[in-house]
Amino acid sequence: MRSSSGRNSSGNNGGSRGGNSGGRGGSSGGRGNPRGAGGNRDDKQGGRPKKPRPEERRYDVGPGGTQDGPKSGRGASARGGAKGGPRQGQGTGRGRSVPATSREYEARAEERNRERYAGKKDVKPPKTFPGAEQEGERLQKVLARAGYGSRRACEELVEQARVEVNGEIVLEQGKRVDPEKDEVKVDGLTVATQSYQFFSLNKPAGVVSTMEDNEGRQCLGDYVTNRETRLFHVGRLDTETEGVILLTNHGELAHRLTHPRYGVKKVYLAHIVGPIPRDLGKQLKDGIQLEDGYAKADHFRVVEQTGKNYLVEVTLHEGRKHIVRRMLAEAGFPVDKLVRVAFGPITLGDQKSGWLRRLSNTEVGMLMQEVDL
Repeated sequence: MRSSSGRNSSGNNGGSRGGNSGGRGGSSGGRGNPRGAGGNRDDKQGGRPKKPRPEERRYDVGPGGTQDGPKSGRGASARGGAKGGPRQGQGTGRGRSVPATSREYEARAEERNRERYAGKKDVKPPKTFPGAEQEGERLQKVLARAGYGSRRACEELVEQARVEVNGEIVLEQGKRVDPEKDEVKVDGLTVATQSYQFFSLNKPAGVVSTMEDNEGRQCLGDYVTNRETRLFHVGRLDTETEGVILLTNHGELAHRLTHPRYGVKKVYLAHIVGPIPRDLGKQLKDGIQLEDGYAKADHFRVVEQTGKNYLVEVTLHEGRKHIVRRMLAEAGFPVDKLVRVAFGPITLGDQKSGWLRRLSNTEVGMLMQEVDL
């Protein structure tokens, strides 16, 4: 009895294990069916194309682009690189061929434009402003070159009615002038419209008033050695006299400044030893007899007195050699030291001995006004 029951129990266990394994088999079979079912679903929709993966897509540019990508792009695809670009022989759908490269396409377009406009006459564009066909330079350009500021600043001078050409005030922009013929003035002072240069030198004692000296002495030319334009001095000062001497390349101005007809005044400070009589000024103004004729002073005054030492100011318009020294010496008062402190409107001021400075536009205009230029 025991043995039969043991066999029955083992049989039952075996049956249950067989059932379980069958269940696992069924479950495993159930897990495999969805894959198969998914495949059958795609098979049923068999007419629908698959979308390519991003790395498999092709972006064609130009007229022959596809629907899978843009018709224009950047980088290698736009340049016809390995991943895209227009392909030779690809049609546009209208029966016309597309050039293989953009250069070829542009060359063909240029050729068509030339054929189209080959027989037409050249059309000249209109002038940008009235009077452009006139000769000369724009007024604001001439003023800017003369040193009156930028072109915009010179245009403001015109707007303020401060500029006149040949005696007429300029009231509109764009006027053209001939720098060599027209007379241009700003605030009533003549403008040096050409490339003229004007300098004032405080000549030290011991410097010869020449541009070159054959004896090797220090001269005026030593102070302007680096100038591209040749300059010459206006008038002279004797070797021991200090003060203002003008240098320029404007020949007409230099000639008029030294001509007696225009009477440009020069002011000198002289150191003499007194005592001096009260009528010394009257003697100089009335005239002193010199070897080469009478010489008259335009003005005389005592600037400073320290004991017997006097500092006197003498103004005259003559330019004879050593004229101040000779006049005072003839009156009985030899000059120990002489300095020219002004030449017309140009003053020495605080300019140091041996210094060269460029004259301002106002000073140049005043010089020209002095001699009717």
